Amino acid sequence: MAFNHLPAGVHDALAPLSVMPVTHSVPMAKNLPPDRSPADSAPRPSPGALLDRLTAGASRASRITHTEHLPPRVGRHAVWPDRIRAEVIAAVRAAGIGHPWAHQARAAEHALDGESVVVATGTASGKSLAYLTPVLSALLDGSEAPNGRGATALYLAPTKALAADQCRAVKELSQPLGHSVRAAVHDGDTPFEEREWIRQYANYVLTNPDMLHRSVLPSHARWSSFLKSLKYVVVDECHTYRGVFGSHVAQVLRRLRRLCARYGASPVFLLASATAAEPAVAARRLTGLPVVEIADDASPRGELVFALWEPPLTELHGEKGAPVRRTATAEAADLLTDLTVQGVRSVTFVRSRRGAELISVIAQERLAEIDRSLARRVAAYRGGYLPEERRALERALHSGELLGLAATNALELGVDISGLDAVVIAGYPGTRASLWQQAGRAGRSGQGALAVMVARDDPLDTFLVHHPEALFDRPVESTVLDPDNPYVLAPHLCAAAEELPLTDEDLELFGPAAAGLLPQLEAAKLLRRRTRAWHWTRRERAADLTDIRGEGGRPVQVVEDGTGRLLGTVDAGAAHTTVHEGAVHLHQGRTYLVRSLDLEDSVALVEQAAPAYTTVARDTTSVSVLETDTEIPWGDGRLCYGSVEVTNQVVSFLRRRVITGEVLGETKLDLPPRTLRTRAVWWTVTEDQLDRARINPEILGGALHAAEHASIGMLPLFATCDRWDIGGVSVPLHPDTLLPTVFVYDGHPGGAGFAERAFHTAGDWLTATRQAIASCECEAGCPSCIQSPKCGNGNEPLHKRGAVRLLTVLLEGAPAKESGTAAHRTETGRTETDRTETNRTEADGTGGTAAGAGRE
Repeated sequence: MAFNHLPAGVHDALAPLSVMPVTHSVPMAKNLPPDRSPADSAPRPSPGALLDRLTAGASRASRITHTEHLPPRVGRHAVWPDRIRAEVIAAVRAAGIGHPWAHQARAAEHALDGESVVVATGTASGKSLAYLTPVLSALLDGSEAPNGRGATALYLAPTKALAADQCRAVKELSQPLGHSVRAAVHDGDTPFEEREWIRQYANYVLTNPDMLHRSVLPSHARWSSFLKSLKYVVVDECHTYRGVFGSHVAQVLRRLRRLCARYGASPVFLLASATAAEPAVAARRLTGLPVVEIADDASPRGELVFALWEPPLTELHGEKGAPVRRTATAEAADLLTDLTVQGVRSVTFVRSRRGAELISVIAQERLAEIDRSLARRVAAYRGGYLPEERRALERALHSGELLGLAATNALELGVDISGLDAVVIAGYPGTRASLWQQAGRAGRSGQGALAVMVARDDPLDTFLVHHPEALFDRPVESTVLDPDNPYVLAPHLCAAAEELPLTDEDLELFGPAAAGLLPQLEAAKLLRRRTRAWHWTRRERAADLTDIRGEGGRPVQVVEDGTGRLLGTVDAGAAHTTVHEGAVHLHQGRTYLVRSLDLEDSVALVEQAAPAYTTVARDTTSVSVLETDTEIPWGDGRLCYGSVEVTNQVVSFLRRRVITGEVLGETKLDLPPRTLRTRAVWWTVTEDQLDRARINPEILGGALHAAEHASIGMLPLFATCDRWDIGGVSVPLHPDTLLPTVFVYDGHPGGAGFAERAFHTAGDWLTATRQAIASCECEAGCPSCIQSPKCGNGNEPLHKRGAVRLLTVLLEGAPAKESGTAAHRTETGRTETDRTETNRTEADGTGGTAAGAGRE
């Protein structure tokens, strides 16, 4: 039998950044509207006073498990390099910035020297200004050329919102420079008639890697005048480009460099990153160029009070009679309501699109009971909205019209939302870096700020709120990617060959794996060698071979039945679990029921409804071993890493009450299976080990299943992921290993580096897993340790004490850390910095499998 935990869809682009609020960045619209409420004008409470208000009353106060105080810090000024044009320095001063911080001046100096540089400093530390001053100076020089465009710059952002926000900032800052700086956003929302003007006249183009991959590079001949003058490429929030997505972006940038070289340009890359381990290493792998690192943050910061919050137990009982905590969604909605009533400007970050909608709806309903005007000052913000909806929300947030926002991490990046007093984080966002990035959204004008992380009822969140040292005493994670992943590299070689025939001299740019892939691409009739170059052979566009965000195909359009109105889109990879027939779909505070899902035409028809429940998809999964790359003995058992094939099928969905999560019923579905070839870590145990652990056949399945649930929940502490990025299967007798086996695998074709990281940290990872289970207060298992709300087998069977004994015996045989690392290096020839990590999201789907099988 098998216990599985399968990821499905893709997160809004996740972005780890750094830690504290500081004083200045490029200015944005910060004024509140003239008709702001009296609450908005009231003096801002200190972070400590604000937390005291939120925790008034014994029941609220007891929910705080830890409070961390981060003191304010003074800044260190410097002077701009004298090579920056005087007009640019004057424009910066006109914006109210008299002197740069030391790290800004150093970054500008390197840029002027023609050196690629990564600025890895804290949230709101002025990274934008660090790269904008040399860029604007170069554009001003270029405007004096005969054609008025002797220098151009390209800005890349991971999200449309950030590019639009930066365009506003650039236009505001460069206003004193007249028409010398012509900035424009070129993305999927740009009207067709504007695109030709941008290609011909804009000298600062703001876009995203997707448009670069699908539009600019394939049409490079039409962009030739822009590319031949390209002086700088700005890669903002570059820490978000990790794992498979980052590996795709790395190859897109190599294609860009190749085309620029053909047009006679060699742009300097200016990267802005969160504080992360070895940012220069990640930047070098991203760009393929040597990169200077600037990580000494010289900006000031205000006081930050960071509270960890655990929702209370309710009187309800879940599966197997387990105690049930109040949901993080309900708790965060309460906090958003309280903050809005007090006139406190805040953002509540939520892990899912559905969660953002739910929190905004709950808060609006509660605010309407107090003051109907307040309900209009809270909204949701997430991916999948139409462009005009996103722009309206961004304007309302900038103007202060909105007091509170429930947002996915689509708003986590560098969009300037100055003036916030508080941030609520509903559930650990997957990495410490992302946690600090979200917390840093408050206090962006230098004032003190409050951040509250509300724990979900899950093993990792429970562990963290009771082990604050795991958050506050450990550095942020490394940003790692693998451009040599063949699933990534192959389609980009095809795209490059279509852009310009691919020569042997080009192969060095694309990495050591490129030469070995070309014969395979020729055998697949994708490329053909003619004389000295490889050519694309097909009529369709090579850029369409891959979706660089790994969303698995064309987005599904969500259309209102009867009116034909397009509400938004859902990623193809998430469609089976989120817009299946009968699913509850939330959009802009309105609830819809999905009437039908047409996978062939990628359309989901919905109609407005008001069900008193949400829906959660369930699926079945099986795993087969394709190849074992490496294995090491763990006592009598084995720890293995290699390639697997995962077969998944969504089979049903549950209806759950919104606040309590109570299951109301289950409905079968008929959707086709999907297969995934990926990478996995797995461990086996022998009969002797089972005997020592006192695991008899009756409890074996439950012990394995419980260990699997908890290990998936704990892996994000050791790999840059969250639990939705990974899947798992546990089997008392697996046909490939012929032993009891637990698998944990990456939820992305070709792997994403999580399983590899799990293999290298298995001792620490499984030790923490055992500790999380053993230290839980429950008797037989609960969502805080071994139960999962997404278990495809209804958390049946599970055996808490058996899992503890099994992991104890397994860990007794664990080798020293050094020997595991040595074995990996000997057999794979790769080191720690070669590992691939990414951030994807798992959909809500899980389901039962064959008799005796279970899954998350």
